Formats: sequence, structure tokens, C-alpha cells
Amino acid sequence: MDYLEFKITCLEQFREILIAELSMIGFDSFLETEEGIDAYTLESDFDRGAFDEVIAQYKVDAEITLEEGVMPKVNWNEEWEKNYDPIAVDDLVYVRASFHPSKPEFKHEIVINPKMSFGTGHHATTFQMLRHQGQIDHQGKRVLDVGSGTGILAVMAHLLGASEIEAFDIDDWCVENGNENFDLNGLTTRMELGTIREVNPQGEFDIVLANINKNVLLDEMSIYADLLKSEGFLLLSGFYTEDIEDLDACAKPLGLELISQQSKDNWAALILKKAR
Repeated sequence: MDYLEFKITCLEQFREILIAELSMIGFDSFLETEEGIDAYTLESDFDRGAFDEVIAQYKVDAEITLEEGVMPKVNWNEEWEKNYDPIAVDDLVYVRASFHPSKPEFKHEIVINPKMSFGTGHHATTFQMLRHQGQIDHQGKRVLDVGSGTGILAVMAHLLGASEIEAFDIDDWCVENGNENFDLNGLTTRMELGTIREVNPQGEFDIVLANINKNVLLDEMSIYADLLKSEGFLLLSGFYTEDIEDLDACAKPLGLELISQQSKDNWAALILKKAR
């Protein structure tokens, strides 16, 4: 069966958004490129109407241009290995794939084989979440990772000494990939499938991690607050710098105080603390 190939040129901040949107309509493999993303789907699974709708939705804002083609056979492991470089978050953590050599000079090291899941540390949101995790005491703490993707933030929590970690995602492929990455990094935790309401984690947690998107964060903020212990920490990312005010306004009435923020490539990340 042939694969259809779509070479999509877009603004960098829209890469993960487009990957998420296309994965919902049957695309099963992606490669990030310097210009944007290459997206692939089996010819038999392709829904032209749904695809055109996604492209039309983001075409202007993301400055999308598009080339279509057919690729008869693809060795996906070989393809993403060619396009996956290790990253370093300060001197805190070195994120690499299993085929990269180790670098013991870093405090921590995470092995992530991402396949099509989201969160390798390359994107500004994941990078900043890892950096913020390094600023929070995880030792002996109970941690919840909401929308885990590859599981990279849960792995970081494990390396920082968390005693109990719960993680879940709405995408079954992410759950499968996340559990593979947990195994690579020595976690016995199993990622669950579902939304936070479906999984229904039982609090209280010392730390809640949520790298998703603005609308989901606003919708679920009260759930995060209820799950947090007094003086617990909520780490958020997945939104633009100009969205900080809206998220802070949503969090304050719930007893969540903004104590730290950072921005990278116009993507923001926040640390909030629950009042006593």
C-alpha cells in the first residue's frame, strides 16, 4: 500500500499544532524539517475533505505552502533517525535517542525514541517545561503529567526523585510510545489513555505538569487546582506569551499564584503555586 506524502512549509510555532491536527484525521507519521513538517498517511486512510479543512484553518496564520506526492515504501525508523538531533537543556539534562551516544557530563539524561508522539525537548514548550522542572523539588513528591506525549516530563520527574508518577494522554499511539520510553528510562509507571476527566486521577499531588494548549488548560484549570496539595506547584506550557494574562486570570480565583514565567520563540511557560 502506498503512502501519500505532504511536504508542508509553515511557521515554526505551528509545527506541533499541525502534527496534532493531522494525527486526528488519519496521518500516522511525521518528520520535522527546517521548513516545517513532512506528513504521511496511507492512501486508503486519506480523507481529502478533512485534510483541506485543516490546511484552510491554518493556511494564513501559519503561512502554509504545500507539496503533495506518493512514497511507495518508507523505513520510518531510518527516516526519523536522520532528522533527530540530541538537545541539552542548560547543564540540567541531555535528551537523546537510543542510537545517540551518552554524555555523562550532564546531571541527567533522558532517552526518547519519539516515533510520531509529541515532546522530544526540541519544541520551546517542552524545553521550558524541563527547565522549570529543574527549579522545583521533586524528591519524594507525587507528580501528575497531563497529556504526556512521549512521556518526557514524567521521565524528568522520575530522574529528579519523584516517588510516584501518574501520566496519561488522549492518543493511543502516544500511550504506546510513552510506555516504550518509560521502559528505556527505568520507569515502572504505565501511561494511561484518556482525558483528565476520563482517567480521573485521585489527588492530592505535589506537582501537576500540563503542556497542552491554551483552551484545554483554561477548561481544566479548576481540576488541576483541586488535585494539588496546598503549596503544590502547577507547571504549564503550550501557549503563546500573549496568553499569559488569560491563564493567570483563570488561575488566580482558584488560589493559584503565578511565581515564575519564561518565554522562548514566543511560547510561554509558567510556574504557579497553590495557596495554603
